[in-house]
Amino acid sequence: MSKITISHKFELFSEEWTPKVIAQSNGQLVKIAKGSGELVWHQHQHEDELFMVFKGHLTIQLRDKDIELGVGEMFVVPKGVEHCPRAEPDTHFMMIEPASTAHTGALKSDMTVAYADQEWI
Repeated sequence: MSKITISHKFELFSEEWTPKVIAQSNGQLVKIAKGSGELVWHQHQHEDELFMVFKGHLTIQLRDKDIELGVGEMFVVPKGVEHCPRAEPDTHFMMIEPASTAHTGALKSDMTVAYADQEWI
């Protein structure tokens, strides 16, 4: 067991929209990612997804409104709600979600990271 310095973890990768797992607690994975532009519209039928911003600005687009997140702000997308994250260049954020959560839900795209391909850093 050792402490995790989140800012240091962000220095270990440059890929965008490719979540990295940094911890696990009670079946929940703590992931960090970088993003610019949009991911894809998707939903998670059985899992909520928490987003927290560490750098930049992240918009969680929902079909009926946009949730704007700045540094230190967070939002939980309820299970079953279709959403599409959109980030200003070089945005850094954290997600906390059940280990069973597929990156882009049932949608498979060239941006999807398969469960088996999730990298721990």
